[in-house]
Amino acid sequence: MNKVDNDFFKTQVLGHPAGLFVLFFTEMWERFSFYGMRALLVLFLVSSFGIGGWDWPRENALALYGTYIAMLYLTPIIGGILADKYLGNRRAVIIGAIIMTLGHASMAIESNPFFLYLGLFLLIAGTGFFKPNMTSFISVLYKDFPEKKDGAYTIFYMGVNAGAFLGIMLCGYLGEVLGWSWGFGLAGIFMLLGLLQFVLAQGIFGDVGKKPNKIEITIEADDHKIVEDKLNPFTFIDKIMITIIAVAGLTWVINDPIKKIANYNVFSIGESDLSNYVIIATLMLFVFLLGSRIVRYSKITRDKMIAVVIFAFFIIFFWASFEQAGGSMSIFAKDYTNRILSGNSALIFNIVDVIITVVPIAIITYVLFLLFKQTFKKYLYSNLILGFSFILIWGLITFKIYNNFSTYAYEIYYPTYQVTSINEKGEETTKIVVITAATDVPPNTVIGQETTLIRSTNDFILNDKISIIDIDKKGENYKYITEDKAQHISTSISATVVKKRDNEIQIPATWFLILNSLFIIAFAPLFSKWWESQYNPQPANKYAIGLFFLAIGFAFLAYGASGIPQGAKSASVSMVWLICAYLFHTMGELCVSPVGLSYVSKLVPPRMIAFMFGVWYLALAIGNKTSGKMGGMIDEITAKYDVSTFFLIFTIVPIIIGIIALLLNPILKKLMHGVK
Repeated sequence: MNKVDNDFFKTQVLGHPAGLFVLFFTEMWERFSFYGMRALLVLFLVSSFGIGGWDWPRENALALYGTYIAMLYLTPIIGGILADKYLGNRRAVIIGAIIMTLGHASMAIESNPFFLYLGLFLLIAGTGFFKPNMTSFISVLYKDFPEKKDGAYTIFYMGVNAGAFLGIMLCGYLGEVLGWSWGFGLAGIFMLLGLLQFVLAQGIFGDVGKKPNKIEITIEADDHKIVEDKLNPFTFIDKIMITIIAVAGLTWVINDPIKKIANYNVFSIGESDLSNYVIIATLMLFVFLLGSRIVRYSKITRDKMIAVVIFAFFIIFFWASFEQAGGSMSIFAKDYTNRILSGNSALIFNIVDVIITVVPIAIITYVLFLLFKQTFKKYLYSNLILGFSFILIWGLITFKIYNNFSTYAYEIYYPTYQVTSINEKGEETTKIVVITAATDVPPNTVIGQETTLIRSTNDFILNDKISIIDIDKKGENYKYITEDKAQHISTSISATVVKKRDNEIQIPATWFLILNSLFIIAFAPLFSKWWESQYNPQPANKYAIGLFFLAIGFAFLAYGASGIPQGAKSASVSMVWLICAYLFHTMGELCVSPVGLSYVSKLVPPRMIAFMFGVWYLALAIGNKTSGKMGGMIDEITAKYDVSTFFLIFTIVPIIIGIIALLLNPILKKLMHGVK
């Protein structure tokens, strides 16, 4: 064992090297920033100007979202190659973290479109360096201790879920309650803190990760007889096809949101839009390239690679549906879900929210304390950064809890007037018009008034004059704004307080996204036991079960939305349906996640491993982009049918693909040739 191993494994925290927990917290803060920003992006884009949003059509917002998350799975292919050949894991992680920090800082200037687009670009580029190299770092550190690797990855992925949980909860809360820039900015602050604590604790890793990896691959077979395939280098024609596929595919992915947002289409010729033809031709060319590569191998190798391609096909459909969480499901939470609780219901929610917030943070703080005991003196500045991070976290949690228990509901009235007109049938109709700061009230108009409820932490009294804004532009959802802000918003409305009501809260739409991380932490041990038991399903059956769980989740949403009328842009459906959807979607994710990349590494020959990992990430990118495309159809389907029909599509499609997976299971077992 060399000096690096001794240094790394010398200090123990919970039975693992202290250095693992440096990686744990680095990944935790990176996931905090990523999921915190992801929770806000679509909601920010579709929210009204009056509360700082961009008031985009849902289709445009989801097109940009789909492109963003698709690109996050493509850049790691490049980042991993650069790290292995030139940079080393450690330098790649630091470069990625710096770029992402700049990206989040740019996103915080959300009022300027240039900075938002720049921020998204930097986050995509930074993720390419960061994402593949953190997991590779652990693999290299534990290369001589394979028996400890599973436990190390388990702890590492707990950091992933802890970061996602905290990021969604705190960035989402600040973004919706205080302002979007607060949420985007907080994501950047913790990305920076994660970077600093990683850089300042470099000594704990010795020389590991400083230089490019020389990958050593060991091949094992059940019968100990290795059959080497002949070399199959990429031909000149292969390279031309790869270039065409890469350029055409990336151009299409980027062009999709540009076409909707800027009304500029790279693939338009005259009046014709060739976008669909381009992507279909690109996919067909890719399938041809993949097939031409596979047929050059021996039968057993060829069969195994075909199995990987089938698994990748399933994964496209899974993520196309699952990633509705950050898109159409967030819109459903914002516009169609009753998120207002009052009286005892509000009190119970606040207590439950405190428990699920404080307990996980208390556990992670205890882990931090154990790390301090082992490394505080030797890595003082890194530990001080970590300590400051947790002081900030506890401060934000305290603010959130205080704010929730100090939110009051007020009954108010605001001025309106009536407009009478004759419709096409010759009938007289009356419309109530709200008087805003920009309203030019016709002469001799009788001024009336309407009442509504608002929620605020301010302590108003009877007849206080306040300013409000109609945040969904439908006269159904009003929000208090400060006088300074009201002076700059033409749609602000002068209102008067009538009376103070019972304690009432409005659950942020982003709050529902934390359920995924919460359910993963709760159910992962149970699913792990299942996979280790004699009842562990075959890979194809796991996919099928995961798809069926996914379908059940969307079935809850489809049923819950069944009472929403055709074309409705808002409603007040019980939040129970959304909670049930996230529960079953998480169980579906737990079925699918274990299968993924591990089967690529087991089934694919060493010479093709990089190419097939690229294929796998491409499948993930296609699935994520498809999620944005399909989610963007919510308005079109709602107008033509209803919201329930939209979610019914995501119920039926996974069931069909799940049945196909079950039917293909015997074939896949043969193609895998005994690999388990």
